[in-house]
Amino acid sequence: MMKHFLSALLISAAMPVLAQQAGKVTDPVDWVNPLMGTASKPSLSNGNTYPTIAVPWGMNFWTPQTGKMGDGWAYTYDADKIRGFKQTHQPSPWMNDYGQFSVMPVTGKMKFNQDERASWFSHKAEIVKPYYYSVYLADANVTTEITPTERSAQFRFTFPKSDSSYVVIDAFDKGSYIKVIPKERKVIGYSTRYASGPLPANFKNYFVIYFDKAISSANTWHGNTLAKDTLELKSDHSGAIIGFKTEKGEKVGMKVASSFISVEQAEISLKRELANDTFEATQQKSRAIWNKTLGKISIEGGTVDQTRTFYSSLYRTLFFPNKLYEIDSNNKIVHWSPYNGKTMPGYMFAGTGFWDTFRALYPFLNLVYPAINKEMQEGLVNDYKEGGWLPEWSSPGYANCMIGNNSASVVADAYIKGLRGYDIESLFEALKHGANNEGPNEAVGRAGVKYYNELGYVPYDVKLNENAARTLEYAYDDFTIYQLGRALNKPAAEIDIYKKRAMNYKNIFDPSSGLMRGKNKDGSFQSPFNPFKWGDAFTEGNSWHYSWSVFQDVNGLVGLMGGKNKFVEKLDSVFTMPPVFDASYYGSVIHEIREMQIANMGQYAHGNQPIQHMIYLYNYAGQPWKAQYWLRETMNRMYKATPDGYCGDEDNGQTSAWYVFSSMGFYPVTPATDQYVVGAPLFKKVTVNLDNGKQIVINAAANSVDNKYINALKYNGKAYGKNWLSHSDLVKGATLDFDMTAAPNKTRGTAESDFPYSMSTEQK
Repeated sequence: MMKHFLSALLISAAMPVLAQQAGKVTDPVDWVNPLMGTASKPSLSNGNTYPTIAVPWGMNFWTPQTGKMGDGWAYTYDADKIRGFKQTHQPSPWMNDYGQFSVMPVTGKMKFNQDERASWFSHKAEIVKPYYYSVYLADANVTTEITPTERSAQFRFTFPKSDSSYVVIDAFDKGSYIKVIPKERKVIGYSTRYASGPLPANFKNYFVIYFDKAISSANTWHGNTLAKDTLELKSDHSGAIIGFKTEKGEKVGMKVASSFISVEQAEISLKRELANDTFEATQQKSRAIWNKTLGKISIEGGTVDQTRTFYSSLYRTLFFPNKLYEIDSNNKIVHWSPYNGKTMPGYMFAGTGFWDTFRALYPFLNLVYPAINKEMQEGLVNDYKEGGWLPEWSSPGYANCMIGNNSASVVADAYIKGLRGYDIESLFEALKHGANNEGPNEAVGRAGVKYYNELGYVPYDVKLNENAARTLEYAYDDFTIYQLGRALNKPAAEIDIYKKRAMNYKNIFDPSSGLMRGKNKDGSFQSPFNPFKWGDAFTEGNSWHYSWSVFQDVNGLVGLMGGKNKFVEKLDSVFTMPPVFDASYYGSVIHEIREMQIANMGQYAHGNQPIQHMIYLYNYAGQPWKAQYWLRETMNRMYKATPDGYCGDEDNGQTSAWYVFSSMGFYPVTPATDQYVVGAPLFKKVTVNLDNGKQIVINAAANSVDNKYINALKYNGKAYGKNWLSHSDLVKGATLDFDMTAAPNKTRGTAESDFPYSMSTEQK
């Protein structure tokens, strides 16, 4: 009897707890876990996120800070002490931060050093919502609460009975200023610390802080030294300590705002955004903003885990690039320019790398949140006019990071997907300028452009790293410039060169291996060639990852690889090969390699961007059911709303946008075209509420753990056999009815007339 009982217990324990249905979602923000991805470290990324307490695309974010000042890993889930609560603009730990300072309550002694003031905390006494954060700081016996607006925030500290309750303000090192004005219960200051430069010499993040309780003591400090007899201090590392006498359970409120322009502008933002609102009023407003923004997509028929994962991923798509612009006393939109250091009119955004986000994040905005991307496009116009180039990694200026000229894709996709009302002519000029010139650093414009334009590829042997990857990305970017030029009715004499260069991917295809390979200046292939070698000719991946980066002409790639059957065999082999690697280029195993190695999906490295579109390519070779299988596997295995819930760097919304798109049942393999490639939906029903008042309704009533394959699809009630959907048709309003089954339908989507767009097919 006991034996049977134990075996039943073991069986039930092994069964996944996925069956619990979520029901209808009314308040999507309640399903978000901002801690998803926070159990990360430099050697292994499970997201490399921090709990972002902010409103969508807000200028300022807040986060509890467990890491030391300057540590990109600002908050890690396995930490047990909090050093402060930091205003942050950090897009990634690898890019680190700018526009930062922190506050921290302490009791007893005036502890201001970041290690001495740190307090033990527990996740059991922590509440983390996008619009609200609360934690109990055990050493201080203080509970800290935060609720945000776009450029301001409210704090609330619940103190014990004490004559020595304090709030420490830390303006950080690398040059900072602080001034306490006790009569006004006010502190002002600025921080100049930034990680990715160069920036104009006048870069400052000014802040203003007000307390709702009379200040009983005030001190300033610099470094590890308490200052004497001054409440105003400029030094390498400045700070203040504000003291109060408190009763047990007394709540002290603090309002804070910042500006890249001036203290006065920070005051304007604080008064406009917080006014006389209570903490609860700000909290409710922030919660309502999140529900409205997340509520653009409603899902039904998912499990509890799937619903949490969906909205936690959707939350991550709604931050970057974030607003760098402010609203002045005349209600005019203005910004401090990270290019010329002046206060300029108009929009400005920062904090994203197009190498990551051109793939799915920007196409996602174009579908679901086009109004914010219109502002972002206007910001790109200002980037170009003020700096002379479009950024490829804005943090907040021209960061020298990653490869490619993918601003071309970001600009072209927005216009082709219907965005209007901004200076597209200037942006087209910017694209041509970036495509034909080397910029102020390797990441801006095109490094190796002279070789690329003359030879049709960036050579391996001219001391320009990641050359094969550059070639592939430049060719795709040329395609997007051509596409935009066509949409703008530019003459063939102006744009045919980009059409021609879009085929440059063929120049580095190696017929002997059937893969992309570095090529020397004399036309010979680089040798010896190890397709499992990371880096070198490629970027954060190997040839097996980058060989699929022919977004513009998958049909042409199919031909190079020997036809549909051989192409599919090659796709299959990505999953069946062992996760072997050669890390010699880096000198150590970088985290992206480790994440591939441990995922048990062969050479498929979903944790990094170059291969994320690959699964959808089965649709171009007549075996879409294999895409349906591997998409469900990736969604189920690589994402969960837990601290270790991503499989690599989340990267400014890109890896999350992949999940959101894929769970809806389609994906933008080729931005700057009108098409999405069909995958397979994850939920029984998805409703997308478009800005124009129309809806996209995706029904898959029979969806289940087993029913992962598309047997048939109806589009607005009519049978639809193609492997792609039109953006321009979807935004008119559409109903998609997926008939899902447990066995693959091996006849649907197999004719070449069903395949998605390829440039060479179009030219035929």
